[in-house]
Amino acid sequence: MHLFLMKSATELAAMIKRGEATSEAVVSRHLERLSEVNPALNAVVRVRREEALAEAREADRVLHEAPESVGPLHGVPCTIKECFELEGMPQSSGLVSRKDRCSTRDATAVRRLRAAGAIPLGVTNVSELLMWMESNNRVYGRCNNPYDPSRITGGSSGGEGAAVGAGIAPFGLGSDIGGSIRMPAFFNGVFGHKPSAGLIPNTGQWPMAENEAVAMLGTGPLARRAEDLWPLVKVLAGPDGQCPGCKPMELGDPARVSVQALRVLDVADNGAIAVSKDLREAQQKVARSLAATGARVRSARFARLSRSLHYWSASMSAAGGTPFGVLMNGGGERKRVLPELGKWALRRSDHTLPALALALIERVPEALPQRTRALVEEGRALRQEIADALGDDGVMLYPSYSRPAPRHSMPLLRPLDWVYTAIINVLGFPSTQVPLGLNRAGIPLGVQVIAAHGNDHLTIAVAQHLERAFGGWVVPPSR
Repeated sequence: MHLFLMKSATELAAMIKRGEATSEAVVSRHLERLSEVNPALNAVVRVRREEALAEAREADRVLHEAPESVGPLHGVPCTIKECFELEGMPQSSGLVSRKDRCSTRDATAVRRLRAAGAIPLGVTNVSELLMWMESNNRVYGRCNNPYDPSRITGGSSGGEGAAVGAGIAPFGLGSDIGGSIRMPAFFNGVFGHKPSAGLIPNTGQWPMAENEAVAMLGTGPLARRAEDLWPLVKVLAGPDGQCPGCKPMELGDPARVSVQALRVLDVADNGAIAVSKDLREAQQKVARSLAATGARVRSARFARLSRSLHYWSASMSAAGGTPFGVLMNGGGERKRVLPELGKWALRRSDHTLPALALALIERVPEALPQRTRALVEEGRALRQEIADALGDDGVMLYPSYSRPAPRHSMPLLRPLDWVYTAIINVLGFPSTQVPLGLNRAGIPLGVQVIAAHGNDHLTIAVAQHLERAFGGWVVPPSR
């Protein structure tokens, strides 16, 4: 694989600034990679080829004429999840009724990346209305895994995971309300960071979380190299005056974190959903590696984690906002699901089966308001319990999913396994998904590293350490 496709965004920006490469050359090579692999992956669903090359040439001109003015990502390519506004690009979020919707401006996070010098190559595939673990919809079709096209890429930032994992871009922008950054990062063998609740504004996404659910939605980066996570978080962080959930926060610094001084809670599973042997063994190796540095590692278990799905569902229901079935129907009344299921069976529906199923079951918590309130309180108790255990010097190791990337449609047979990531959105904690090489079948392994709210620098410092220890992203095989 070409040198440019192996480098971090940080390294590429440094090479461009030193004159060792031009932005045009870097962007061109990534566009070539896109042309090579995207037909099999369907990760990037709309390409800004001419626009990106023109912006790269302009970046080279600016660097030559005013080098002091360039940002930390100057001239470096990236990809953007299709649910974010990116001027001139579609923003359907996988919904057929929005397939002709074109953005006329940039979302806050996109604008900040571009102000730092990044050049978007295009927008990436998603699950329908961003609410399933497989990126498949009736607008763009199915996204395939770069390590094995018969397997899923995760959702809803599945196109981002596949694009970064395949070497199409050094980093991308995703969003996460139940694992939509971390699962795609895990399935595609790259790094993904869900920030602390309120750290990065969510403005300019569709659909947008409402009311208290805004705190469960996180905008953040996926990257092939761990060293990019912190610079990207710094570029993206801070209130924009528009996102109601975003607050000023004082950030730490991963460079000042002593991994050997950390306390590490090794939580093997949630007590309800079994984790595959290869993932258990990978997490055990991580615990041993951290212990070898001098970190204080202990096994831990939190009984309430077994009720993760209940807490996530109750929190989403209690927040109110526009029901999923209404969004599916373009506003107004809810989608009539049973007739639509009949159309789906005849292959005449504009919707995917997971979306229809969610629209059908979302009304269950609404019918039990008292039980919903009780579950929200239990979730808050779990948050406090884990926060007390972590303190300001602790991280928690926790599975990213129950098993490595399953084959297409298989999650329908195990529809609850995504709660390993979803519960962290309820807690509001930062979480970094860290790749840990491949299993015997050549499919990526990984683990979540979680810390108390506001301690994003701890999880990213551990991710950087584990990249050195385990190698990080592995180039997928040529097919």
